[in-house]
Parts: sequence; C-alpha cells; structure tokens
Amino acid sequence: MSAISWPEGYARLILDEVDSTNAEAARQARTSSGPIWIMAHRQTAARGRRGRAWRVPEGNFSATLLLMPSEPPELVALRSFVAALALFDTCVRLTGRVEPFALKWPNDVLLNGGKLAGILLETLGNVARVDHLAIGIGVNLIAAPDASEVEDGAVRPVALLPETGADPTPETFLDHLAADFARHETSLKTYGFAPIREAWLSRAARLGEVITARTGSTETRGTFETVDARGNLVLKTPEGRVSIAAADVFF
Repeated sequence: MSAISWPEGYARLILDEVDSTNAEAARQARTSSGPIWIMAHRQTAARGRRGRAWRVPEGNFSATLLLMPSEPPELVALRSFVAALALFDTCVRLTGRVEPFALKWPNDVLLNGGKLAGILLETLGNVARVDHLAIGIGVNLIAAPDASEVEDGAVRPVALLPETGADPTPETFLDHLAADFARHETSLKTYGFAPIREAWLSRAARLGEVITARTGSTETRGTFETVDARGNLVLKTPEGRVSIAAADVFF
C-alpha cells in the first residue's frame, strides 16, 4: 500500500468519541473557515438516512466532511456522487480489487452485492443558499450490522475485512478517502457534473436491470436506465420514463 499525502486546504479533526460526526460538523460550522474532515472512533448517537439509528462497532469508519459550498442547492447535492466515487476508489486502492465493488443510487457502496458504506448529506442554510454542507460517511471496515437491524428488503450489510481480508485502520482509510475526494471535487469544480456522472454510471449497480424505488408510500418499479444531469434516478416503466429525485432503492 503506497503512502498518500493529505490534500492541501483540508483540515482534519480526529476524536475518540462524539455524539455524531455530523452533529460535530454543525458545531464546527460556527467557526470553521474552510473544509474540515471530522473522524470519530466512537459515536454515541449516530444516525443514517431519514433519521434512522445507526450502530457503529468500534473499528469501523465514521467521518464527516464539512464544506462551505458556493453553488445553488441543487448543485451542492451532487457532492453525494463525488463522495461515492471517492469511496469506491479508496476501497479499490486499499484492497487491490475492482470487481467486487459497485455504487448503488443514491448513496451506497456495495461489496459483493452487500452494503459496505453509506453517505448522508445534511445542509445548513436556506432554500436559496447552502452555507455549509456536511457529508457523513460510514464504512463497515471490520464488522457489519446484523441483517435483522436493517429494514425488510434492504441490501444485506457486509464488512471489508471478512469479505476481502483488507484491514486498514480508520486513520489510513481517512487519508486515502480525503485524497480521493479532493481529486474528484477538483474535477467537479473544473469540468462540472458530466465527468462525475459518467464515472459514477460506469460503476453503477444494476444498471439496465429492473429495480424498485420507494418514497414513503409510493413505489416505482422499472428498468434502471440512467442518472440524469441533475443526479435523478431515471427508470423506464410501462407508463414511460420516470425521473426520481429521492428514494430508497431495492433490488
């Protein structure tokens, strides 16, 4: 495993324990003037998407990147694709393998078909402007939650160590992830979303296959056709093409 340099312009804060790294990012937002990675070895009140409780065994990876974006809110949200690509690249580098990994819309990383990592975006600001963006990232490095802890039909949880034999420390994972994120972030700022979208689609799970997207009580089933220029999931259904901005996807 080659050494990697910490990206210029990004601060780093590593904590033994915190309620949640996204909550700490909200506190840091009051005084931070630039991007900062916040990693914790233990979280006492971690949460996932839609406020769901999230159990984090010690030794797994929990971190949040706090950014001060300048784009409109709809463009800020595209950072989830940047984070997903960075996670994918980091996992490939640390394991030396490409084939077991895939990206699941909107914000999961899969390993051997199971959920390895998730991303949670939270914003501070208003409808017209996002002052701060917190990108929370959790990776099952050594252990995964029991399948009974996830909702029915969800992808089974998996962990990096038992699936691949790779055993990076959280600090090592952070070093690589920060460098990979900075590289893709530079691409987004320089060339826009198109190259990020193309790279994400080349790593997408179940592209061209029938999947189900659920939003509350609404369920849409169709062929996963693409992700559009706004990051929306596009399904081909018997009623026509459907564009979905936010949903939980089931295979």
